[in-house]
Amino acid sequence: MAAADDWTVAGRSFASRLIVGTGKYSDLPTTAAAIEASGAQMVTVAVRRVNLSDRNAPMLQDHVSPARYTYLPNTAGCFTADEAVRTLRLAREAGGWNLVKLEVLGPAPTLYPDMQATFQAAAALIKDGFEVMVYCSDDPIAAKRLEEMGCVAIMPLGAPIGSGLGVQNPLMIRMIIENAHVPVLVDAGVGTAYDATFAMELGCDAVLVNSAIALADDPVLMARAMQAGVQAGRLAFRAGRIPRRDAASASSPMTGLIK
Repeated sequence: MAAADDWTVAGRSFASRLIVGTGKYSDLPTTAAAIEASGAQMVTVAVRRVNLSDRNAPMLQDHVSPARYTYLPNTAGCFTADEAVRTLRLAREAGGWNLVKLEVLGPAPTLYPDMQATFQAAAALIKDGFEVMVYCSDDPIAAKRLEEMGCVAIMPLGAPIGSGLGVQNPLMIRMIIENAHVPVLVDAGVGTAYDATFAMELGCDAVLVNSAIALADDPVLMARAMQAGVQAGRLAFRAGRIPRRDAASASSPMTGLIK
């Protein structure tokens, strides 16, 4: 992809429009191999679940170098605003990370974004100087409010976390994109490369994928597929698809036919 098609969030530019998670893999070498194959430049790190500081145990940094990849600490596993804010403050103290991903979940079985708690946590983090990329419901009103609060990227779910169902509400995702002045990324629900392609064809700036790669039979091969899917979707969006029609339209002119 041409350098002119880089995307930018909080002043940082990236050529790859695929962001990859670092959780749920069978081991750290597989994590590293899949991320390498994906071509991703940014990786999410669940601060509460990944070892970032205990040198007596395997560390993510030894396999996925922070010098090579932009680490995006996230609040996976947080169910209250206070938990999320505390987690990211600890992450900043530990690694100096200021660009972060906020997610505050509701209870199982949906694990749907708790938007009231998300607003509360986002306000506290922005006031504290964080650059907040925020996971949220596919609600255009809520998404716009988060942008107006100062979030640097909006990340609506495509479908419930880990469901693999793909983008279930493309109309709302498109409305969020059309009304946003910050990057919009589909986060959660991607199951296969088709889903990533579809999200990009809607006009998303990037796609975040974790479970679909980490839990695939062959994570490295699926990572390559996701990279290709994101690239294809972006190219198709830039190219501009033909209009949908309710009737056939001949591919060749009907005039000047040989008789």
